[in-house]
Amino acid sequence: MSAVVIDGKAFAAGVRIRVAAHVARLAEEHGVVPGLAVVLVGQDPASQVYVRNKGVQTVECGMVSFEHKLSADTSEADLLALVRALNADPKVHGILVQLPLPGHLNSDLIINTIDPAKDVDGFHISNVGLLGTGQKSMVPCTPLGCLMMLRDHHGSLAGLNAVVVGRSNIVGKPMAQLLLGDSCTVTIAHSRTKDLAAVCRGADILVAAVGRAEMITGDMVKPGATVIDVGINRVERDGRAKLVGDVDFASAAAVAGAITPVPGGVGPMTIACLLANTLTACCRAHGLPEPDGLTV
Repeated sequence: MSAVVIDGKAFAAGVRIRVAAHVARLAEEHGVVPGLAVVLVGQDPASQVYVRNKGVQTVECGMVSFEHKLSADTSEADLLALVRALNADPKVHGILVQLPLPGHLNSDLIINTIDPAKDVDGFHISNVGLLGTGQKSMVPCTPLGCLMMLRDHHGSLAGLNAVVVGRSNIVGKPMAQLLLGDSCTVTIAHSRTKDLAAVCRGADILVAAVGRAEMITGDMVKPGATVIDVGINRVERDGRAKLVGDVDFASAAAVAGAITPVPGGVGPMTIACLLANTLTACCRAHGLPEPDGLTV
């Protein structure tokens, strides 16, 4: 068996096209333009690249990008004041504070100061609670992107056995909630799960989000299963740095029915879903219909 490779880069491009089309209609019919504010504290190189890419794609979709780059020694009081100002700005529909923050800043306090309606990362405790109880919320971008790809590949997910390997607040837990919402039978596993391989082999849908390079191997995959690899790990191979996922792609692809690669799988969907969430937040703020297929 050779798995179908789910092209996240192409799927994300399609999402951005749909977002841009809806943004254009909002501007033409209602005079409304979504705005996304991104706050970066410090000089972390990976975060700088990520924020730059977000800004470029925001503008390409016809939205307004507000970038706030602060020094690493910014005080908590100053950062909270900025977040509150963005909460009050009607031109800003989405607010994202780039993580990780410098150690002297309380990330939970900062995130929970964001207006939940503008929390396009879906990390605010109110949105976590709404998602967990099946109510309308802002959904974390990476799990939302995974769900979009799964729905596209399978159609209905009802009745499928899903195993999520990883229990983080950012991916593992919300991914499980989304799969439950689509009527999957869901197991959350992790690095300490007894006989993890056997648990994984029971999955029709296997989501790897544990943060360990190539931890999931082909002998842990049910024949024909769909494997979603959320991991991004940098390893040294033959004296060169290489990006790999939490899944050993070669061995898993020989068994699975479908699989996402790393890079080029889940990663591109994260920013695409951030843009979709900003559009959704804008529509909700103005009492306008939400875009079909870009939210849950």
